[in-house]
Amino acid sequence: MSVIGDPAVRRARLVLPDGDTAALASSWGGEFRRWIVRCFRREWLCLPGAVLLALLGDSPLPLLVGALAVPVVGRQLRVAEGRRAKERRADAVIALCGGIAGELRAGRQPGQALLALGRATGALGGAEAAVLAAARFGGDVPAQLRRAAQEPGAGGLAGLAACWLVSVDGGAGLATGLDRLEGALRGEREQREGLRAQLAGAWSTVLVLAMLPVVGLALGSALGAGPLKVLLHTPAGAGCLLVGGLLEAAGLCWAGRIVRAGARP
Repeated sequence: MSVIGDPAVRRARLVLPDGDTAALASSWGGEFRRWIVRCFRREWLCLPGAVLLALLGDSPLPLLVGALAVPVVGRQLRVAEGRRAKERRADAVIALCGGIAGELRAGRQPGQALLALGRATGALGGAEAAVLAAARFGGDVPAQLRRAAQEPGAGGLAGLAACWLVSVDGGAGLATGLDRLEGALRGEREQREGLRAQLAGAWSTVLVLAMLPVVGLALGSALGAGPLKVLLHTPAGAGCLLVGGLLEAAGLCWAGRIVRAGARP
C-alpha cells in the first residue's frame, strides 16, 4: 500500500494544508529508507559470497566463516563511517568560523551571527541547542562551545570559544581571530588530505596482497586443480587453510598498522 493511500495520511490531508501533508509523506518515506538501510547493511554481503564458496566447495565451512566475518566487517565499516563523520564535522567547523567572520564584517553581532549559522552548518552537533540558547539569551557561549568541542571532529570549536572569550573580555576583534583560526584549521585539513594522498599507494599495496590468495584459488580452479576440494575435504588442506588464514590475517594487520602509523599527524 502506498504512503499516500494510507488512512492516516488521508486523515491528515483533511486537517493539514497540502504542503504539510507532502512534508508528512516525505518524512514517512525518509523513515522507510532509513529502515531499509538498517535492515540491509553492507556487511551482510559477506553471506552471498560464503554461500557461493560453500556450493563450489561442497562444504559448510565457508558459511561458518562468512557468518563470523559479518560482525568483523560491520565493525570496520562503522569505524570508517565514524572517521568520515569526523571529517565532515571538522569541515563544518571551518565553514562556521568563516561564516561568522563574514557576518561580523557585514555588521552583525557575534550572537546573531552564531544563531544564523550554527544550525545551518551543523558544526555544533549534539550541543547545538545549548550553544544557540546561550547565544540567544546571553549565556556563557565560550563554555558551551568548549563542551561542544569535546565531540569527535569538533576540536576547532575550542579555538572559536577562545576567540569569543578574548573578544568579549579584551575587546579584540573577533573577525580577525576567526580568520586566523579558519586558516589554521584549513591548513590542518590540507595536511591530512596530502598525507592521505601519499598513503594511497601503500593502501593499494595492502589490498593487492590481500587479494593474492583469492587470485591463486581462482587460477587453480581454472587449471582444474580443484583447490577448494583439497582445502575443504582433506586433513592436509584443512591444515594449510588454517595456517594460511592465520598468516594472511597477521600480515594484513601488520601492514595496516604500519600504514596507519604513517597516517598519524
